[in-house]
Order: sequence, then C-alpha cells, then structure tokens
Amino acid sequence: MRAAYAADPAQSRGRLVSEEESRFRSCFQRDRDRIIHSSAFRRLKHKTQVFVEHEGDYFRTRLTHSIEVAQVARTIAGALGLNVELTEAVALAHDLGHPPFGHTGEEALAALMAPHGGFDHNAQAIRIVTWLERHYAEFDGLNLTWETLEGLAKHNGPVRPPIPWALAEYDARHALELGTHAGGEAQVAAIADDIAYNSHDLQDGLRAGLFTAEELARLPLLGGCFAAVDRAHPGLDPYRREHEALRRFFGLLVEDVIDRSRARLDALAPASADDIRMAADPVVAFSPALRRDLGAVRDFLFERMYRAPRVMVMRDEVTAVLCDLFPLFLSRPDLLPPQWRRDVERSRGETALARIVCDYIAGMTDRFALQQHARLCNGAPIAEPGTPPHG
Repeated sequence: MRAAYAADPAQSRGRLVSEEESRFRSCFQRDRDRIIHSSAFRRLKHKTQVFVEHEGDYFRTRLTHSIEVAQVARTIAGALGLNVELTEAVALAHDLGHPPFGHTGEEALAALMAPHGGFDHNAQAIRIVTWLERHYAEFDGLNLTWETLEGLAKHNGPVRPPIPWALAEYDARHALELGTHAGGEAQVAAIADDIAYNSHDLQDGLRAGLFTAEELARLPLLGGCFAAVDRAHPGLDPYRREHEALRRFFGLLVEDVIDRSRARLDALAPASADDIRMAADPVVAFSPALRRDLGAVRDFLFERMYRAPRVMVMRDEVTAVLCDLFPLFLSRPDLLPPQWRRDVERSRGETALARIVCDYIAGMTDRFALQQHARLCNGAPIAEPGTPPHG
C-alpha cells in the first residue's frame, strides 16, 4: 500500500513540455520506459563498472549494475510504501551520465574540462535526458517528469554551490529545488546503488583474484556471514560458500535499510513527499553501526580493488586514451560525425566547442573509445568519422 509521503503520479509537477497522458501507464511508468528505450541506456552494456569492459564477460558493466540497483530499489521502496515506478526510473537512469572507463574516465574528463566548467556524471545524466537524446518530434531529451529529474539531480543529497554547469543550465529553465533533499524514492535509489556496488564489487574482486574469501571473512559484517554459512553448510565447496556468504551480506544491508528507514519515517511522520524533502536529514539510511562497519568494507575495496596494481595500470592507459582524444576533436571537429558537426557550426567560442566534444566523448562506450583511439591516434589513416555514440 502506498503511503501518504509517496510520490503520487496524479499530483506530479509535470513535464517541461506538456504532453497528453497515457491511458495505460502512469507518468512515472512512462519515464521508466523512455529511459529503458534510450540510446544512453543501451550503451551502458559496454561501459565500465570497475574493470574495463573487454576484460571479462563475467564482470559487471554499468548496465548490469543499473539493473541490480533497480531490483534492490524496488524491494526497498515497496517495503517503505513509496512509489515503486518512480524509484525504478531513478535507479535505472542514475548512471546514464558516466563516461567510458568509469570513475577513471570521469576524473580525466573533469580535468580536461576544468577550463570550461568541469564534468560531473550526475549533471551529465541530466544533460542526456533533457538534451542529448534527440528522438522525439516535439522536444529534445526524454521530457521526463519533474520528480524523475529531481531524483536524478539530487539522489545523493542537496546540490550545493558551485552547481555543475550542465545541471545549472537546465535548472535555470526548470527549477529542481536543488537545495533540498530529494523525495524518498530517489533516496532509495541512492542507497540501493551503495548496496549493489558494495556487494557485487566484492564478488567481482574475488573472481578477479584480487583477494580471497579468507580475507573477506576477517572483515566486519562479512565475518558473521561466512560463519553462518559454515554452520548451516559445513564443507560446502568454495564457490558456493562465497556466493552464500555474499548473499547473506546483501540481505543484511537491505534489511538494515528497511528497518532503520521505517523507524526514521515513524519518527518524522511525514504527511507528504515534500515533508521528506524538507527534513533535516535523509530518511532512507543505514543504521549508524552498519554504516561504520560498511566503511571498513569500503576501505578494503578501495585498497585491494580500486587501487590494485593491475587496475591502476589500466587506469593510466585509459586516461591516456581520453587525454589524446579530447584535444584531437577540439582541434579537428571535422572528425566528429555529421550530426555533431551541425552542433559545432551553431556553437560560439571554445567553451561551447569543448562541451560538444565532451558530450561526444562522454557518450562513448569503452570499446568505441578504444577503437577510435586506435584509429585516430595510433597511426592509422584518418578516414570517415566513426559511428556516433548518441543517436
């Protein structure tokens, strides 16, 4: 049953461009469907989570991660009486703005774009769904509801100055109340992201041989999970033992969020979605004890996975790819595909050109960026521009 503080599609603040409502879907279901059918969502299949896309078929990509986040978010939202469709829309779209090569690519683009306003993947997600997806006859972008856009902009909390330029540009046209918390649905999507990546990064790290199950069993939270598996299934083969322990870890995080958030909602007693937005703190959260223990798991992942020697070597290699491509397209915009060159013709000044080049590179998949680099920067003859990442 949906609670009074859940987003009500009948009371949505609407879309920037008015549209006739669907007879069969709520406005939030329609948002979700537009996100799933977008070009940017399809490209997540070949974008990095931690390992570069071509390193192995079993590692997570941004697409599989987004699907896992949406699944967790639906469960939590349903348990808390929130709007499941809006939660799912925000969860599925939350990583649309990531460039190739994950956070490494984001850091590289942020440095390259520093003279032109910087780069932020959350703001880029807003730019994609409000401008760069150009499929519809009556508007640019996906023309999503205010609630979905607000969730994308603020799912990690209020946005404080300086506001990323891509977000500020849209907010000037369609104010998203950046200084408040997001609604409960977006808060669920954000914490579902934390649950999903902490769980699957442990699994991917084990598969990659970056650490062992015995090392994980010495960490807070995980030690109890492995002990519970050993009590219930003594002598279980190592692969099943790891999976069972991580399954328990996953469940532990979800149950903690539901229990803690229910208690916070009971204490706040919000009568509307705006009561959640105006609360002093997020209402969807881990308990303090679990948050502390999860910090130790994150520290372990940072040291043993995100900064592992083999990962660092790849970080250096892919940073060089973007640092070669960006100035090349900036000096040779004629290498961009035809529809991008039309934007270049309408642009004025170096910053406008840099933002077009940044949009183009940010939309690339890992494999497309590597292919373009090999074609354009490694001595191969420069021929016709490659397939555009947007479209």
